Amino acid sequence: MISLLLILIPLAGGLLSFGLKNENASRLAAIISALASLVLMLALSLDYLPAANKFFTQEWLPQLGATFTLKMDGVSEILCLLTAISFPFILLIVRKNNYSNPSAFYGLMMLAYSGIIGVFLAADGLLFYFFWELALIPVYFLCSKWGGANRIAVTFKFFLYTFIGSLLMLAGLVYLNAQTSDHSFSLDALSNVNLSTNQQHLLFWLFFVAFAIKMPVFPFHTWQPDTYENSANPVTMLLSALMVKMGLFGVVRWLLPIFPQSAAFFADVIIILSVIGMVYASILAMKQDDLKRLVAYASIAHIGLMSAALFTHHSIGVQGAMIQFFSHGVNVLGLWIIIDVIEQQTGTRKMSELGGLAQKAPVLTILLIVVALANIALPLTNAFVGELMMFNGLFKYSVVYAAIGGLSIILSAVYTLNMIQRVFYGELSDKASGASDVSSTPRWVLMLCVAIILILGVYPAPLLDMVNTSVDYLIQLKR
Repeated sequence: MISLLLILIPLAGGLLSFGLKNENASRLAAIISALASLVLMLALSLDYLPAANKFFTQEWLPQLGATFTLKMDGVSEILCLLTAISFPFILLIVRKNNYSNPSAFYGLMMLAYSGIIGVFLAADGLLFYFFWELALIPVYFLCSKWGGANRIAVTFKFFLYTFIGSLLMLAGLVYLNAQTSDHSFSLDALSNVNLSTNQQHLLFWLFFVAFAIKMPVFPFHTWQPDTYENSANPVTMLLSALMVKMGLFGVVRWLLPIFPQSAAFFADVIIILSVIGMVYASILAMKQDDLKRLVAYASIAHIGLMSAALFTHHSIGVQGAMIQFFSHGVNVLGLWIIIDVIEQQTGTRKMSELGGLAQKAPVLTILLIVVALANIALPLTNAFVGELMMFNGLFKYSVVYAAIGGLSIILSAVYTLNMIQRVFYGELSDKASGASDVSSTPRWVLMLCVAIILILGVYPAPLLDMVNTSVDYLIQLKR
């Protein structure tokens, strides 16, 4: 039942936000529902609800063989926890921003929240597809209505990419359903379908392309930098911290269990694409002047490493990828919050127009340095353990792939330190001269992000324990 509540609470908050015409009331409804979801998720993760049932099933569409089945295992729990933490942060950060039609804005944000949680919990193929689309549709409207000058064209490209991927996945699900003995969409039934080698390979690519677009993995990444740049900052936070994890989660929950032989057969191809994306995106990040585009390309590089680690079939690499789902979400959210503060203070995101911000915002500078160093996986930060484990798994799979992918570590240090230098140090620029230090709400939110970064950097055991069962399940699959 608790799994159902995690979906219903943000859904109710979103519907209430739509119905309230007053901006403050609409915002408050969204924030309260997000905080209620966070309290529930923390109580579950900290074992204050030991008797809570993490499995829920109910008859849904019997004519189609679909049930409303929700299941929370280790990897879905870690992603639900990330979502529950991220949304209150996002909503609190933007609560002073003025948006046209705020009721629709906050309502759509909470509907996206409900859809994302549903994706992480669905254990029925058709239900998974339903929530996959439920998460996408609100984000399409959020991007197209609130964003930059090129938002319409950019959003159409984003929607076209993801919609094509969704159709491919739906075609694969319908075909798999037809092959089951009871015409079921359940995860267990789909995992036990007898397929020929050619059938499995074809279906593998139908699913993988859908997930690769969402992550995104090279060469399916071209929608991402433009979409991040032209979306409103809270929407960019949602996309980067959470929605990309839907693709990675799809690989873990659906692709690897249903097509283990194809995953082994095409592992080299997927890892090569992922490693190319790591290096390619890191090089492009070095060339960027806009802070949003820099973080967008940096995110592609990090996602590439997670994708590669999942296909190594080494437990240490897979476990590293799963805990990095959480760490990457926290770190990139912190970076987006800092970029939002800088843009609000100076009116620009271009590094060429910034400089010397440390003179005006020393607290923001300290917080940025911690978050930025976590983003390059400095020891004692949360990303270090996961990245070390992922490279360990990649090294065990192939020394060559690990060596080439390791170039991204050097490149990430270059573009991150260059960003810190150009934005916060040097001569005070004209646009930075009127800036002040970070205000109370974003300061407290960033301090919480930094606390998570440092605590998990020193003591990552809770995340490692959370995903142990999911790792063991994936490793024992017949390949």
